[in-house]
Amino acid sequence: MRPSRSAVVLLSLLVLLEVYIGMRVLPDLALGLAGNCAGVLLLVLLGVLVPVGLMSASLRRRRWSTLVAWTGLMSMGFFSSLLVATLLRDMGLLVLAVAGALTPRLAHASAIAVPLLAAGVTLIGFVNARRVARVVRVEVPIRGLPPALHNYAIAQISDIHVGPTIKRPFLNAIVNRVNALGADAIAITGDLVDGSVQRLALHTQPLERLSARDGVFFVTGNHEYYSGAEEWIAEVRRLGVIVLLNQHVVRRRGGAALMIAGVADYTAHHFHPSHRSDPRAAAAGAPPDVDVRILLAHQPRSAAEAAAAGYHLQLSGHTHGGQFFPWNLFVPLQQPFVAGLKRVREMWVYTSRGTGYWGPPKRFGAPSEITLVRLVPA
Repeated sequence: MRPSRSAVVLLSLLVLLEVYIGMRVLPDLALGLAGNCAGVLLLVLLGVLVPVGLMSASLRRRRWSTLVAWTGLMSMGFFSSLLVATLLRDMGLLVLAVAGALTPRLAHASAIAVPLLAAGVTLIGFVNARRVARVVRVEVPIRGLPPALHNYAIAQISDIHVGPTIKRPFLNAIVNRVNALGADAIAITGDLVDGSVQRLALHTQPLERLSARDGVFFVTGNHEYYSGAEEWIAEVRRLGVIVLLNQHVVRRRGGAALMIAGVADYTAHHFHPSHRSDPRAAAAGAPPDVDVRILLAHQPRSAAEAAAAGYHLQLSGHTHGGQFFPWNLFVPLQQPFVAGLKRVREMWVYTSRGTGYWGPPKRFGAPSEITLVRLVPA
């Protein structure tokens, strides 16, 4: 089978970036012939492993597939930091050269710093990614909130990405921490998995232990559509989780009513035309006495439509908060918000940094979170 054009472009770009790193760093390291050969071999090895990491979610289950996936994804994380460190070094050297302060000693020391910095960031990012997500508590002020709904709490988890390196024990620890919060409702705002039901059903089993008085709710993210959305919707329902596919439920406290609605992922219609994300359709038929309207939407860019449809709060994920520097700088090119509580006209939007991670087991400057959203009177 011939490789696709996009794969050829990606591999060509990877080779060019590795040549750039090698040419900019190796000469100033002054390692001699043997050291330079070792450096070139390391870059070649990264050139092989990085594509393996990119394809890790589709690796066939074999004896060594888990080890191969881990090695490839760790290599992706290290290569990313190596590239960024090389770029930052070149910018610094340019400033020093213009100022007339560049010396061979500084060039040598900065070249040594590049792989050390990349390794350090990758290690710290690994520790941050693999620990159980911290609980972030957020108060959302709602104008005219009925007393019966004061301190109504929703525990939000998002972007767990059960898959090549996130397995059952990781999810089990998340479930334990969420259940301990005692929230009124639990929301899973998409990108739960990276892989098929056949591969991952065992590892998503802990979801059936999630428990909240008003229910556990799920909306699809883009990665569900990469992994077989129809099969995952059926599996999540089998685990006792309520899937909101442009639908809503109403929960009552005394004389007050709260609506929790959910939409399919913003891009769902590209995979299933009948799943087109529609905040208005999700609220259709809601009783007129609903006091608070909450929307679960995987991507923050659903916010404009949600605000126009009259929701008070949207809970989203998708961005991972950028996951690690410098990719957080590029999130605003696609999404209106990176993380945290923001305002769109009369509606609040909370964007989670995610509870797991995608791709490299690495978080740097964007810690994972389990969010406890609490409604309070404005």
